[in-house]
Amino acid sequence: MGEITGIEVFHLDKLYWRAGWIEPPKDEWRQTVEGYLKKESWIMDGNFGGTMDLRLAACDTAILLDLPRSVCLYRVLKRRLKYRNTNRPDMSEGCHEKIDYEFLKWIWDYPKTKKPRVEEKLKRFENEKTIIHLKSQREVEDFFANYSQGFVLK
Repeated sequence: MGEITGIEVFHLDKLYWRAGWIEPPKDEWRQTVEGYLKKESWIMDGNFGGTMDLRLAACDTAILLDLPRSVCLYRVLKRRLKYRNTNRPDMSEGCHEKIDYEFLKWIWDYPKTKKPRVEEKLKRFENEKTIIHLKSQREVEDFFANYSQGFVLK
């Protein structure tokens, strides 16, 4: 998305995690996000519910990638193999790629536990913001194909 638009992309995982998978205090994390939201333009990639209210209030467009959990699990496993014993580009230094039971459970439970809250938050902004809900790889590909040609799906 950043390449197509020329807008800088900020990966929330990279901003959030400290070396060794250490989490920042919640108030510090919110301040960090608020600082990035003050930039003239930005794209944020990530699913951090604790700052979603800030990001939704400040954005003009939100994209929900709502792919089947089997696809998400496959991609996480693939990513783990690709970045084994190293950091992926969108992650903080010192946070080597890992998979644990809690993360796999979070992915598996997401459609029941997290997704309804995300959709509820997005619904509150549907009259003020452009909300794009992509539910398959095909929809993602079509979106990028159309966007790169100067069209945005609505």
